[in-house]
Amino acid sequence: MNEKEMAQIPFYAHEGEVTRLERINKRLWIAVLIVFAAFVLSNLAWIIYENQFEDIVTTETYTSDATSGGVAVSNGEGGVTIYGNGGLYQDSSPQSTENK
Repeated sequence: MNEKEMAQIPFYAHEGEVTRLERINKRLWIAVLIVFAAFVLSNLAWIIYENQFEDIVTTETYTSDATSGGVAVSNGEGGVTIYGNGGLYQDSSPQSTENK
């Protein structure tokens, strides 16, 4: 393009556009700060909410004797399954103790 085909924009129109963009950028930064503050406050509210509950700790002890070279596996429901050369043995009576 040569200079004859280019539109001549007055300086005050350019300054008006720059001023408008500065206002938009300022509003966007304010919105970003508000969203960030809402994020922090939301996380803080969840932490306070979760900390009001008491933690209950229980310990379950399983004893198993895999003398046949097997492997003892806890099934998570209170029983122990022993896999080994002597077949499959299941013990469904755990010894439970509570720590308070």
